[in-house]
Amino acid sequence: MKKHKTTSLSIAVITAAMLLAVTACGQQSQQNVEAESQEQPDKNNHAVDPGDRESQEASSPQPRLGITYDGGVAIVDGSTLETLSDFEAEGFLRINPAGDGRHMFLTEGESFRLLDAGTWAEPHGDHNHYYTADPLLTGITIDGPEPGHVVAHEGNGALFFDGSGEIHTFELAQLDAAAELDTEVAETAHPHHGVAVAFEDGSRFETLGDDQDRPGARVLSSDGDEVARNDDCPGVHGEATGPEGMIAVGCEDGALVWDGEEFTKIAAGPDYARTGNLCPAADSNIMLGDYNETTDEPMTQVALIDVEAGKINTSEIGAAYNFRSLARGPEAEALILAEDGQLHVLDPGTGKQLEAIQVIEEWTEPEEWQEPRPAIQVIDDVAYITDPAQQAIHMVDLVNMEILDSADLDFVPNELTAVDGKPVAEHSHER
Repeated sequence: MKKHKTTSLSIAVITAAMLLAVTACGQQSQQNVEAESQEQPDKNNHAVDPGDRESQEASSPQPRLGITYDGGVAIVDGSTLETLSDFEAEGFLRINPAGDGRHMFLTEGESFRLLDAGTWAEPHGDHNHYYTADPLLTGITIDGPEPGHVVAHEGNGALFFDGSGEIHTFELAQLDAAAELDTEVAETAHPHHGVAVAFEDGSRFETLGDDQDRPGARVLSSDGDEVARNDDCPGVHGEATGPEGMIAVGCEDGALVWDGEEFTKIAAGPDYARTGNLCPAADSNIMLGDYNETTDEPMTQVALIDVEAGKINTSEIGAAYNFRSLARGPEAEALILAEDGQLHVLDPGTGKQLEAIQVIEEWTEPEEWQEPRPAIQVIDDVAYITDPAQQAIHMVDLVNMEILDSADLDFVPNELTAVDGKPVAEHSHER
């Protein structure tokens, strides 16, 4: 296994080129441009020494949101919806949580770039101390062709490059805006649009594929030896962690599950019934997935995949939705933000709709997947929903099913992610 050190960019100059990236319970655009930051009071691209930032102690975890737009990425306070920082960047931008409750990775050009959202916790005996600081788009990058999925699992992170099949793994505790990030580097047999999961013992889960076909997944030991394989998952895509560290991915005819010892295929029934994105919930054996039995019609059903019983149920929403529409609630509820503008809440066990709330106006999915469309992220019992048509963001109380707050944005929001400011240990089995 190779070692890799990060490239450290000048924070005053951002170079973006040839971008290709992917998310789930979240794809591809190319541009070749160069931009220099303008030192304006409402932009934060000027050089900052990470050690110069002052921190403040907080009484509780402080969630923060990362929102991309055409021209940059903004960090928004999850409690007040105030825009805290706004960083310029060019090209089509993707953003993912790094997995430690504090950092994010901005997919920019041919790199994953570390973004410190400026919220974290430090364990202290039987309690935590919580802190905030100004967000910072760092000069720390992991470079490679067509950066794609970001996955966190068992205290480790894995970055996947579709263009080379390279997998860069690291410990989440190593993430630091003031230090280079050393990664272990491995490669899949062929480059493909894939995903990898790094386990605590050094072994890993990775998808199989090439530029023509993606048939399944395999598991390798810490020495790189293949210990298990399954080729019965056509179009493998997405990744989610289930009970006791179980890993699941979607297929064009169901789902594939790794339970730590063997693979199990869960068939959907129809010859074509694609699930490409999975949303897990803590302590739940049911995963929420998108679901489509055709390639030319909008999705209106969701998959509810019981990874322990090996069964897939479907539920009709009654309105179309897309890959940025799915999330889970505080009680593992299935949440779907549909084109009718409503947030639909389903019982994951029965598929029955429990509630629905009108959050935004009706909308239609754009033809190009890179174009802005509403997105949802959940932290604890609060859902954050973007509204590109109104250049706004909304905060929904999932317990009382009411809109808590809304805020106007100075840009059209595209991708949305969130970090909760909790300790790394509390994210050991999260995406």
